Amino acid sequence: MLTARNVTKNYSNLPILKGVDITVSKGEIVTIVGSSGAGKSTLLHILGTLDQPSSGEILLNDVNLTELKGNRLADFRNRHIGFIFQFHHLLPEFTAIENVCIPGYIAGVNKNTVREKAVFLLETLGLKDRLDHKPGALSGGEQQRVAVARALINSPDVVMADEPTGNLDSRNARELHNLFFELREKLNQTFIIVTHNEELAPLSDRQLVMKDGKII
Repeated sequence: MLTARNVTKNYSNLPILKGVDITVSKGEIVTIVGSSGAGKSTLLHILGTLDQPSSGEILLNDVNLTELKGNRLADFRNRHIGFIFQFHHLLPEFTAIENVCIPGYIAGVNKNTVREKAVFLLETLGLKDRLDHKPGALSGGEQQRVAVARALINSPDVVMADEPTGNLDSRNARELHNLFFELREKLNQTFIIVTHNEELAPLSDRQLVMKDGKII
């Protein structure tokens, strides 16, 4: 489903990624691990088209993402790739359900359809009674679940998660781990997860280890 071939990334004369190849299948949960500075987040951002490689190509369902530019790239990203970050990035002035709906509205989906799906996702994630709460009234674990729902609202081909449990306590981290696997079972959702969490990484279908800009 997703394939990266000989991906490199340089900042000035500093090589960060040194020819990375990766293939991820539909419904797979893949974790990327390695020490700080190994290139994990840089690779994830490039796979998710948030950054451009210096060379190489990335294909998602046979679409060459490195050939998309501007609005075409932004539209493809919004419709086909979901993101979960360590610090949620929820908009504080909007409620949980409004935060979840935003990518659907941007994609031009009917507002009632988007809202119905947002309710379904938030209820599925155990937030039935928190739909109209703003982020400041939610716990860290609840905020991260809202972020998960937002990542899923457009039924993306793949969800990219960058240290999704890094800001959670051990109980909420464990619950989020379990949630990823439940979503894979219910929705056949694909996840690529960058993590330092020693509990999550071994549970994935595959664990890719990065060192010095390469997968070893």
